[in-house]
Amino acid sequence: MAGGGSAAGKGDAPSVRIVVAGDAKTGKSSLILTAATDTYPPNVPPVLPPTRLPDDIYPDKVPVTIIDTSSSPENRGKLVEELKKADAVVLTYACDKPATLDRLSTFWLPELRRLEVRVPVVVVGCMLDKRDEQYPVSLEQVMSPIMQQFREIETCIECSAFRHIQIPEVFYYAQKAVLHPTAPLFDQEAQTLKPRCVRALKRIFILCDLDRDGALSDAELNDFQVKCFNAPLQPSEIVGVKRVVQEKLQEGVNEQGLTLTGFLFLHALFIEKGRLETTWTVLRKFGYNNEIRLSEDQLPPPIKRHPDQSVELTNDALDFLRRIFFTFDIDGDGALRSNELDDLFSTAPENPWSDAPYKDAAEKDALGGLSVDGFLSKWALMTLLDPIYSVENLIYIGYAGDPSSAIRVTRRRRLDRKKQQSDRNVYQCFVFGPKEAGKSAILNSFIGRPFPEEYQSTTGDQYAVNVVDLGGAKKSLVLREIPEDEVKKLLSSKDALADCDIAIFVHDSSHEASWKRAADLLVDVASHGEATGYEMPCLIVAAKDDLEPYLTEIQDSTRVSQDLGIEAPIPISTKLGDFSNLFRRIVNAAEHPHLSIPETEAGRSRKQYHRLVNRSLMFVSVGAAVAVVGLAAYRVYVARKNASS
Repeated sequence: MAGGGSAAGKGDAPSVRIVVAGDAKTGKSSLILTAATDTYPPNVPPVLPPTRLPDDIYPDKVPVTIIDTSSSPENRGKLVEELKKADAVVLTYACDKPATLDRLSTFWLPELRRLEVRVPVVVVGCMLDKRDEQYPVSLEQVMSPIMQQFREIETCIECSAFRHIQIPEVFYYAQKAVLHPTAPLFDQEAQTLKPRCVRALKRIFILCDLDRDGALSDAELNDFQVKCFNAPLQPSEIVGVKRVVQEKLQEGVNEQGLTLTGFLFLHALFIEKGRLETTWTVLRKFGYNNEIRLSEDQLPPPIKRHPDQSVELTNDALDFLRRIFFTFDIDGDGALRSNELDDLFSTAPENPWSDAPYKDAAEKDALGGLSVDGFLSKWALMTLLDPIYSVENLIYIGYAGDPSSAIRVTRRRRLDRKKQQSDRNVYQCFVFGPKEAGKSAILNSFIGRPFPEEYQSTTGDQYAVNVVDLGGAKKSLVLREIPEDEVKKLLSSKDALADCDIAIFVHDSSHEASWKRAADLLVDVASHGEATGYEMPCLIVAAKDDLEPYLTEIQDSTRVSQDLGIEAPIPISTKLGDFSNLFRRIVNAAEHPHLSIPETEAGRSRKQYHRLVNRSLMFVSVGAAVAVVGLAAYRVYVARKNASS
């Protein structure tokens, strides 16, 4: 593979902004002027204006702008402003003033961290010509402890503007650190490729292995070379590449060609030899950015939708996911174990389900495996919560269609209510209720988790997702638990209920206080829906039916449900596993969004008021119409009378 430069993944016209900082009298301005003009300036101003280097000075031909700074206290604000806009920072010290070198680790580098300036740093010793030659200093010995402490230092170099020693190299290294950074690719300490780099290169290898035999043949290697570097490999070069790999790594080449192990070894070799631009060119040709994720232009554009529209996977995407599930179900047991799931996501930057809210959101079997329904449920949840991230991960695992064809935007929920039906495949249910009402137990039961003997308070939103079979038709149901303490914060937003298809209100049927709080929550949520236009079906769930209900529980909850015009409370016992078809009833109610919508007193009054206003307007309109008709008749009468006379 030949090397090739590439601009940083920053859009159509990348450029590099390098800020030069350091103590006063360390040679900042002389360094910049000498680099820009190729001559040593006898006189320099205190601070230079922004200086642009010639575009063709370096192989990448990317515009480089250098910003000079002052370290004086009165210019502190300007210095901070410039550092925060930097793509890279050059920190200077004077080779003849050891105190300025000490200041790098006692002030400048800690200050960059304090300001959260997270960019590559190049440390530059200026005025090399002024160092006393009787006291030779090893740059490696001096800088090694500092570089161990401050990993953001990309490289260190000494130079002399006066003698023109290594001046162009200073800004070449700074530019290279931006365009071809080491940190995302290579662990300097372990001397190995970083996991995210390995995953991206594995995906690229699989995409280039067209015959799927686990190796890149000579023809496939040549196609890869042409795609990345616009130049074919000669047969002798291919032989040479494979020989280099085979000499160092026997398993890097087999009868079919270059294996994945060999492909990764080659890239590690390029990086060790300082040829990072080779690996970066490959990554960028396959759409990766500096974080080794797919860049925005590889993904669907931002989705335009109303707050009450959600996003679902299309049938094409679902068919692909079913195929990929059975491809990675190596033992054919109908479930993906953790190792099989890790293998499936081994071409993504990381397993997207390793953290909340996805980690434990779907049903697993006794051995911790995901069934195909559990697998598709997790994708449904990810697409609901973060559709672009979902599509991104589809592409990582091999979805080859147009990214936009993987998702669809559903009809507005407001329109669903008017049409009195919904065509969604994924429904989201908000689970409200006071503490210890049994909300978490419902979520746990929905995804097959055992009933916990001890109560654990929920902090933050929790999700559970599963497939509900409605007698042939399957729908995905997402339960989102809203902790009691979070309800007020949730309802402070106008669009809080926009993405809610249905809400359930859970209470402990053995405690009157639990019921009263659940009833208050129901009225608060229903009132918010009426006020914002995001009404949704609501169900009351009387949990802990295995316990003795408080004296008037059934009468109280039935009366409230009747007053609000919704279904009678649904009694359940998670402890006994008696759910009264709760999950099916939730989906049925969501499919018919015009039913079971609670109507509060305020809502009724508002409707009556609007009816009165509309009726008044109708009377006014009818009266006006009658008046117009009467006036027209009168004019006809007058005209006829005048004509007859």
